Amino acid sequence: MKVLSFAGALLSVALFAGPALADPPKAAVFDFELVDTSLQGETNGARADEQARLKSAGDQLRKGLADSAKFQLVDIAPVSAAAHNSNLQSCGGCDVQLAQKVGADLSVTGVVQKVSNLILNMNVYIRDTHTGQMVAAASVDMRGNTDESWSRAVSYLLRNRLLAPKPETPK
Repeated sequence: MKVLSFAGALLSVALFAGPALADPPKAAVFDFELVDTSLQGETNGARADEQARLKSAGDQLRKGLADSAKFQLVDIAPVSAAAHNSNLQSCGGCDVQLAQKVGADLSVTGVVQKVSNLILNMNVYIRDTHTGQMVAAASVDMRGNTDESWSRAVSYLLRNRLLAPKPETPK
């Protein structure tokens, strides 16, 4: 899968939408989900601190994307319960359908994969709600399952992947 910057994703949406797109695209930014394949997760189940980190990471992502002024955030409250009751990463495009219901041009989802308390990975996926196609994906590995490591991972994704300028192609 080709990894694009968020700026590249915005350009893709603008191209699909045509010249009528004067405002930044509307984005539905859903809460992060956790895929816990660790032994600890298997034996003990969900942890309150990780659930809080999922919420915090989602809030940080929304704030960073909103502060960039490259798009408008839409309120996901009307579809929040449905999103939380779905596995947005494997529901066959339900994230796009939910984002469409709130008038978004983009669906932004995230997942944290936990192998152990030392090895985690954070991924963000952006899909065009008009076509259902993936327009950007970004990933970062984390070492350590702490508030600080999660916050730094979101910051890195925003700064170096999602909002980074698209590199120029050689002529």
